Amino acid sequence: MWSLSYIANALHDWLYQTFSPTLALIIEMVIAGIAVIGLFAVLGLVLVIMERRVAAWMQIRLGPNRVGPFGLLQSLADTLKLLVKEGMTPSGSDKFLFNLAPYIAMMVAMLLMAPIAFAKDFQLWDLNIGVLYVSAVSSIMVISILMAGWASNNKYSLMGAMRSGAQIVSYELSAGLSVLVVVVLTGSLKISDIIQSQADGWWIFKGHVPVLVAFVIFIIAVTAETNRAPFDLAEAESELTAGFHTEYSGMKFALFFLAEYINVFIVCSIGAILFLGGWMPFHIGHWEGFNRVMDYIPSSIWFFGKTFFLIFVIMWFRWTFPRLRIDQLLNLEWKYLLPISMINILLATAIAIAGWHF
Repeated sequence: MWSLSYIANALHDWLYQTFSPTLALIIEMVIAGIAVIGLFAVLGLVLVIMERRVAAWMQIRLGPNRVGPFGLLQSLADTLKLLVKEGMTPSGSDKFLFNLAPYIAMMVAMLLMAPIAFAKDFQLWDLNIGVLYVSAVSSIMVISILMAGWASNNKYSLMGAMRSGAQIVSYELSAGLSVLVVVVLTGSLKISDIIQSQADGWWIFKGHVPVLVAFVIFIIAVTAETNRAPFDLAEAESELTAGFHTEYSGMKFALFFLAEYINVFIVCSIGAILFLGGWMPFHIGHWEGFNRVMDYIPSSIWFFGKTFFLIFVIMWFRWTFPRLRIDQLLNLEWKYLLPISMINILLATAIAIAGWHF
């Protein structure tokens, strides 16, 4: 199987041969940080143009078609616009917290990149509690949203932030229980172990009904957690102008905007790792010839293909379903998704103990 590990290993060996161990480690961390920032920039540009193209396709219209060939440079034009736009700070706001909130959102997104396996043996940090780490760090995102809404000194921003807080805290329960279904069947919280457990088949195929139910609930819950339509109550334009980031402009608004798309990428990559095998190719039983052909496709292509498929599904939700009311949103979680998730994890536990999964 193709792997990017030889690049990382060659760079690692060269650094430790050229510099002292401490300096080599610092340089590796700097390179990793720059790589993540570069990935953020590329993902932001790609996902924005993808969102607009998907929206145009769903609504049978052209979408961006003026800036660059086929409108592909529209995202770059928007980025330049935000860079030169003046950043305003409301006079009655808590200036320190108002300016800090977007940076916390970006820092959380950067921390969440650490355990994700982008390809075979290509991972920033393969810690033994990878799934727990992702669940814990992702919950910090609500702090930046509450901070932004309260510090703006704007009633619409505060209302949007409070809605987002209730929404994220509620749907984290169902998302966490859905993740636990795969953890129970795998027997490990480590990302690499979860991927390796799918070498003979992805969990969505070999995990029976509990994994299918967990996958559906996971997609619904993470769509709500990332404040995406039809769960975008925190940014409901018809009610709250722009919600918690109403008072933000320029690069501060751009950071919130970018963090939202990066979070969509992260939750979809976690979904691809847990349910669709991550970078693991598609194998069918003892079909040796077919499996060898699948192995020739680079592992990074498998990972990004699965992740962008889930991103497309979440974008599909946005342009298909109408926005829910806040009472409907909370009823969906507490009366339906949470009870189903609790029964589902009990069923998954029974299957894991009995060894009924493939």
